[in-house]
Amino acid sequence: MNKNMLYRSIPKVDVLLEDEGIQQTIGQYSRDAVMECIRIETDRLRSFIAGCEEEGKAVEQIDRLVPSIIRTAEKMHTPNMKKVINGTGTILHTNLGRAPIAREHMEKAAELVCGYSNLEYNLEQGKRGERYSHFEELLCKITGAEAAMAVNNNASSVLLILSSLAKGGEVIVSRGELIEIGGKFRIPDVMEQSGASLVEVGTTNKTHYSDYEEHITEDTKALLKVHTSNYRIVGFTESVSIEELVPLAREREIPVIEDLGSGVLIDLSKYGLSYEPTVQESIAKGADVVCFSGDKLFGGPQAGIIIGRKKYIDKMKKNQLTRALRIDKFTAAALELALQEYLSEETAIQNIPVLRMITESLDEAAKRARSLARTIRGAGAAAKVDVVSCESQIGGGSLPLERIPSMAVAIRPENMRVPELEARMHSLPVPIIPRTIHDAVMLDIRTIENEDFKLIAAELQELMDAEK
Repeated sequence: MNKNMLYRSIPKVDVLLEDEGIQQTIGQYSRDAVMECIRIETDRLRSFIAGCEEEGKAVEQIDRLVPSIIRTAEKMHTPNMKKVINGTGTILHTNLGRAPIAREHMEKAAELVCGYSNLEYNLEQGKRGERYSHFEELLCKITGAEAAMAVNNNASSVLLILSSLAKGGEVIVSRGELIEIGGKFRIPDVMEQSGASLVEVGTTNKTHYSDYEEHITEDTKALLKVHTSNYRIVGFTESVSIEELVPLAREREIPVIEDLGSGVLIDLSKYGLSYEPTVQESIAKGADVVCFSGDKLFGGPQAGIIIGRKKYIDKMKKNQLTRALRIDKFTAAALELALQEYLSEETAIQNIPVLRMITESLDEAAKRARSLARTIRGAGAAAKVDVVSCESQIGGGSLPLERIPSMAVAIRPENMRVPELEARMHSLPVPIIPRTIHDAVMLDIRTIENEDFKLIAAELQELMDAEK
């Protein structure tokens, strides 16, 4: 095997540039971009030849040089983040972007963010305005709070609240509420960054009113309640409610802060789920400041929403951290659009994807699953396709024990093993993320939109028929 001959047989750059396919690629992208791809692929080819011991394989790679250059150029100009189809049944799937935003909201937001807007301009007064003004009144109307604002996520909310109200002082919190919110970010660590000192009271499973009362000193700046939305302690437990803490805090002239985490605005127990305290209830019970996530049960964009008494919210708006943590124009627009849906519970359930998925009846799920199964069979995919019962989950650290009866399409391929099919589904032009149970690929219908049925069927048909 003469490797020097193989190296010399690699087409020169000027020859490659004359290739029709390369010329079309230059026209689609740019000469500089294609030149970079030529360098990448020729270097890769030389490395392959250096380690190759079979001349035939080396020649094959040389013959594939032009297609490889074109593919590399296409990949370079294709966004890495792409739409995926969530067939897992996990509604708030953190790895898949949590709450999907309504298409109608995205279309309206696009009109605002693709050009100029009155993000921080008061049109009536003709002068600088406040970006929170677009949704603050809505938040107050829906929750009963005096004032509101938003930052870029709920960890930021906690950081800003404590930095504004308790920096240099102490904040009392129950040991049973010192949660980790994901990615190894923990409430005690966030508190430390805020400049407030953490005072832990009670035990993991039991905290009493006296634990708070006995630890309040002249350095205490706030009492903090953290709703354990991402886990449950059951059995021999006790905790202190907001109603009990408020009189104690009022007497000492310190605020009660509640981090609700998921931030639900509708009582989901009427739809068959476990009771989850609503934001409105927290305000009604006397919490001075409440924060929650925008992209969990609220069903909107990633944000940390803060509501409460005006004197405290005003302090946060003036904090220098607010500029570092502030939301952008897309988030402001998406929050306003989502909040408008909450003016009517019926409208919110219908138009906010997360709520629609959570509240979908089993009968409707079965009907849609049968429709998807028919569509896949009709496309002629080489597989056995059945409709089966399954369970969905909320996900995203919300209602961790909750399981929702659902229906799924079970796919058992004829020409490949199930693990191979699952892996290949991840590499489709529009990746499909399923789960596997009982030697079948499962697509839980609860997290799949009707508009994607034909796409799913076409992709699966092409994928499985390629193995015939």
